[in-house]
Amino acid sequence: MKSFFVCCAVLAVTTAVSAQTKYGVKVETEKGVDYTRFRTYSWTAGQPSADKTIDGQIISAVDRELAGLGMSKAASGPGDVQVAYYSVTRTDVNLKAKPDARGLQPEISVGTLMVALLEPSSRKRLLRLRVDKSIDGVERSQSENVINAAVTEMFEQYPTRKKK
Repeated sequence: MKSFFVCCAVLAVTTAVSAQTKYGVKVETEKGVDYTRFRTYSWTAGQPSADKTIDGQIISAVDRELAGLGMSKAASGPGDVQVAYYSVTRTDVNLKAKPDARGLQPEISVGTLMVALLEPSSRKRLLRLRVDKSIDGVERSQSENVINAAVTEMFEQYPTRKKK
């Protein structure tokens, strides 16, 4: 997975984290938005992967999840919402852990994928789905499976999905 998100992003950030850092999905909704009314969507620019294969895998995974919500790509025009995705990688440093023999703190490679639904005319963000995951030890050959799992996990928390 490390190579997956390295290919997906041009940004690496070092941050301090505690041993209890929790990665996972975060959802930000806007008040007063009726998410059941969205039937069509179109893609708009975000921060896509520079790797065209990875880019295609992310777009396909998001298309699949949106179709599962009853949405389809707009035949023409912007659709009810515009969709953009953003991907970055970073290196978290656990400053609370004991340094190794070289005096270095443990590092964790983290991939972040964010999908946003935007209002077509104003580009106001209506929804943000974000996943942060450790990507240590994941190979490029695993990227499609990892992307599919991450996008599925994100859309499980879509506002119209019933809580299990």
